[in-house]
Amino acid sequence: MEEKKFDLNSIIGFALIFGILMWIMYQNQPTEQELAAEKAKKEQVETAKTKTAVTAPTSTSVDTTQTDSTQLAKLKGTLGSFAYSATLPSAKNSFTTIENDLLSLKIANKGGYIVDATLKNFEQFEKGSGSLVKIIKDNNASLNLKLQTTDNRSLDTKNLYFEPTFTKEGENQVLTMRLKSSADSFLEYRYVLKPNEYMLDFSVRSQGMNNILNSSNPIDLEWSLKTYRNEKSVSYENRYAEIVYEYEGGKDSYTGQSSLSTEEEKDVTYIAYKQHFFTSILLTDTPFATAKMTSKNLVHDEKIDTVFTKSFKTVLPLAFKGGEVNYNMNWYYGPADYTILNKYDRNLDEIIPLGWGIFGWINKYIFIPTYDFLILFFPYGIAIIVFTILVRLVMSPVTYKSYLSQAKMKVLRPEINELNEKFKNDAMKKQQETMKLYGKAGVNPMAGCLPALMQIPVFYALFQFFPSAIDLRQKSFLWADDLSSFDSVANLPFYIPFYGNHVSLFPILASIAIFFYMKMTTGDQVMTAPTQEGMPDMGKIMKIMIYISPLMMLFFFNNYASGLSLYYFISNTITIGIMLVIKNYIVDEKKIHAQIQENKAKPKAEGKFQRRMREMMEQAEAQKALNNKGKK
Repeated sequence: MEEKKFDLNSIIGFALIFGILMWIMYQNQPTEQELAAEKAKKEQVETAKTKTAVTAPTSTSVDTTQTDSTQLAKLKGTLGSFAYSATLPSAKNSFTTIENDLLSLKIANKGGYIVDATLKNFEQFEKGSGSLVKIIKDNNASLNLKLQTTDNRSLDTKNLYFEPTFTKEGENQVLTMRLKSSADSFLEYRYVLKPNEYMLDFSVRSQGMNNILNSSNPIDLEWSLKTYRNEKSVSYENRYAEIVYEYEGGKDSYTGQSSLSTEEEKDVTYIAYKQHFFTSILLTDTPFATAKMTSKNLVHDEKIDTVFTKSFKTVLPLAFKGGEVNYNMNWYYGPADYTILNKYDRNLDEIIPLGWGIFGWINKYIFIPTYDFLILFFPYGIAIIVFTILVRLVMSPVTYKSYLSQAKMKVLRPEINELNEKFKNDAMKKQQETMKLYGKAGVNPMAGCLPALMQIPVFYALFQFFPSAIDLRQKSFLWADDLSSFDSVANLPFYIPFYGNHVSLFPILASIAIFFYMKMTTGDQVMTAPTQEGMPDMGKIMKIMIYISPLMMLFFFNNYASGLSLYYFISNTITIGIMLVIKNYIVDEKKIHAQIQENKAKPKAEGKFQRRMREMMEQAEAQKALNNKGKK
């Protein structure tokens, strides 16, 4: 077969075709500008895909990103003048975070309010849990303004989109959220977070809205919060969750612990949604004309209701001035710490339940400064012991007076028994003679009661102090891993009403200590307390209380702060020791008896009180005799 060969014409043809193709490719090559435009277009498409995947809307709200005339007309039909805000690029479910070393706040475009408030230095439930305390998260809070427009629309700002603008003023972070009706008219929230502060400035103001908003009635501000559980015991934490508020120039009050409570006050200057150790507070420079506050208990069964404690809601009117709204306020999201709150000098220390009157005074000016000083040098548990020793030493003169009075009454007991036997059929005469005996002996039967009464303010103040001491939160001592909560040493497979499903050791030790203390003191009191006709036998009652009181403490304190139980255990143990020292080394009953006999031998002028008591008894006896004569 003949072999095929390329001739010259074929070679020239192929060369021309190749040249033409190269020329066409060269002429159609994109310029540098076209390449840059194509690259930008691809990046824009990729960014749009990413944003769509991350911030996909979680609701079926109106698509606010369309700017065509049909969509704008539809939005205006729903939103009126505020349709403008729905056409802006910010009309999407995006968030802006402002934070300092203590606090992190996340603010949503939709609604313009805080949707996450995290305390960076506090953990939930127990130390090392890895879960930070979040006062606000997962839609448990909302801030809403009920807007009434001049075209008779009713709108909720929580459903509308705000435009965020972040700036800095020195070290302060400023976030402005604007709900716009045009480029120059808007409703504005302004947040200012300062370094190392739990409190931030907050303002609500409007501009150019006098022809859009109906200013004949105030705007209702609605603030709601469902409080998350943050401590080990939900029932114990819930006991201290309530709304606290200040009104009428300095008065303070609270909603209480009922299942559903509603309060309404005038001229309110702050509202605090208090949890046990944390609080959210809204303060205002211009008092709210009225405030309607509602608190609802969410813990009906502590075995089941373990997520939330209370549901709080407040409605506040924002008044117009010159057709515009302008309120300067503050938010506080942080610990319910007396020292921190007190430094703001806005009466916020009243949020901490330290007791009223003298009880609160003792805590504020004696116990808190003393304990704060001790924790500078000692671990928290040791500081409680040292604190207890100091309290008992200060109260030891009162203990001495009380025991001395009991000793005097004990010495007189044989003579009192003789009078009881001699006048057993004449109660009035027996009482008269007993009073005469007290007068001659120079013994005041009330002397033992007065020292005991003096200790009541201290007892109650301490009962308020320890549950409110955030310094004890998640601080360990011996087997207790949290002195602000119960010290469980054993878990029970069942639940005991009023006790729980665990066993706390410090309440057991405190109950044992109070049993022996009452055994020592009640025995002498029973001996010195003569039974009066027609009155209950106090001796029997006090003997029963020896056993009931420790049991009550055991049940009542099983879910209370272990720091409080530690205090009562140490306090009663020290008191027992002081009384043993007084009994064995200070008070001599023989000397007391000799002194009483000497007093009886001396002529003693009758005091006004004794004379008045004698006259009253004589009148009562005469009236009794007259009544008996009339019956005959």
